[in-house]
Amino acid sequence: MSRTLHDVASGTLFGVALNYQGLLDQHLAAFQQAPYQKPPAKPVLFIKTPNTRNAHGGVVLQPAGERLQPGPALGVVIGQRASRVSLDDAMAHVAGYVVVNEFSLPEDSYYRPAVKAKCRDGFCALGPQVIARDQVANPNRLDLKLFVNGELRQENSTAQWVRDIPQLIAEISEFMTLHPGDVLITGTPEGRVDVQPGDRIEVEISGVGRLLNIVQAEASA
Repeated sequence: MSRTLHDVASGTLFGVALNYQGLLDQHLAAFQQAPYQKPPAKPVLFIKTPNTRNAHGGVVLQPAGERLQPGPALGVVIGQRASRVSLDDAMAHVAGYVVVNEFSLPEDSYYRPAVKAKCRDGFCALGPQVIARDQVANPNRLDLKLFVNGELRQENSTAQWVRDIPQLIAEISEFMTLHPGDVLITGTPEGRVDVQPGDRIEVEISGVGRLLNIVQAEASA
């Protein structure tokens, strides 16, 4: 059973950075130095602002003079209010899942939120639909694939998460209430690729769906 995005995923979009083990491993050396001093002990969060929302088949504008990178991710849609949720109860707060393409400009640092890189108009596509929680047997074992013009360019599995869904919900709801309709973007894996105007970008997640977006050049001012 699928549900429309408008019905169940209209809340805040919370991104989780560094949630793939391969990506975290690439940055471990830097985290031993200033300004970090040590690797993060809790989820590294950022917000995709409302202007970033985009849809299946939507156009993504490449800012002039910038590199644009898609980011395949599984979105977890919250179904009921979650505050100080335990690991055992976390999954009961999930309504379902959605394919996300979390577009970004390249990031050189995780020390401060990269608002200019993450929050451009149309930089968070979701769709085509929300798949109900009970229709996905094990969200912690899903294949993610990124296709550019039909060519497979990136592939990984949610089995490589640093924190699985119950851990994320438990740790985030410890200090911040999650509300129905909020979406946890569970992270993008290592190996992001550059895309160009005219490219057709597709993110496929096994059992959840395939999301299409088209890149166009941003009109000059």
